[in-house]
Amino acid sequence: MKRFEYIQPEKLSEASKALGENWEKALPFAGGTDLYGMLKHELVQPDKIVNLKGLSGMDKIEYSQKSGLKIGALVKISQLIKHEVIREKYPVLHQAASEVASPQLRNMGTIGGNLCQRPRCWYFRGDFHCLRKGGDICYAVDGENKYHCIIGGSPCFIVHPSDTAVALLALDAQLTIENQKTNKTIPLKEFFVLPEKNILRENILHPGDIITSIIVPNLPKNTSSAYIKVKERGAWDFAIVSMAAVIQNSGPMIQSGKIAFGGVAPIPWLDERLSSRLKNLPVSRQNINLLKDDVLTDAAPLEKNGYKHTLAKNLTTRMLENLTTI
Repeated sequence: MKRFEYIQPEKLSEASKALGENWEKALPFAGGTDLYGMLKHELVQPDKIVNLKGLSGMDKIEYSQKSGLKIGALVKISQLIKHEVIREKYPVLHQAASEVASPQLRNMGTIGGNLCQRPRCWYFRGDFHCLRKGGDICYAVDGENKYHCIIGGSPCFIVHPSDTAVALLALDAQLTIENQKTNKTIPLKEFFVLPEKNILRENILHPGDIITSIIVPNLPKNTSSAYIKVKERGAWDFAIVSMAAVIQNSGPMIQSGKIAFGGVAPIPWLDERLSSRLKNLPVSRQNINLLKDDVLTDAAPLEKNGYKHTLAKNLTTRMLENLTTI
């Protein structure tokens, strides 16, 4: 491991300044559950590690009937799980947080870090100079691609590993991002970027940018939500396919809804076509079964991962049956 300078700023402006060179020279550190492994395997070799844990006010969860839920970026995943408001009013987020990694990692990992974690592709993490590391080939295309993406992938077929991002996407969450000069709040769906836009990065952050909070709006009455994660092992594992749904019911009809998937794309994937089909949809087993044709309609699986599309369709049926009164 390359030797590096360890910086512990007390103010956000100091942290931003220390990070404001480039990604090769300085990296942020919060829970460290992803960064430690990347340092160990020399996937990153920074000159500086900037510890964000000393920044005040970023480790709290606040809720109000007027503005909704505000989650500091340094809030631990385990804090989300224990929070009564999240458990009662945002079950999709509670369930997604409960699926993150293992108890030990949930006690260390932060919500900001969970949104920003790097891909778990074995070519990216292994000894391959792939596209995401500045090479000229995605080895998954003709290689072992059972766990890779089925939509939005060209030219790099990673999948985004975050559970919480999928739930927050379905909840219409926003992110507050700050640096030395600016403070902006953006929809979460604008935070992640596809490989066709940036082959080296998974989000819009620039050196010096720091996520400070996540904002989740209040949900209308008669809202139901849930998160499903399919994985190979019963214990800690990343999603083969995951799904978050937030729907508003009105008697025998779905008024509106948002459905997002994980494990299928290089970013948490909001299925806008499928979500639009939920508007004013009469609830019946037949109508819910017909929605299968609208799930990830642009999917283009690789040789060994076509099963993910079938799995996403079946999860949609199960989810909507569970969230409605058929």
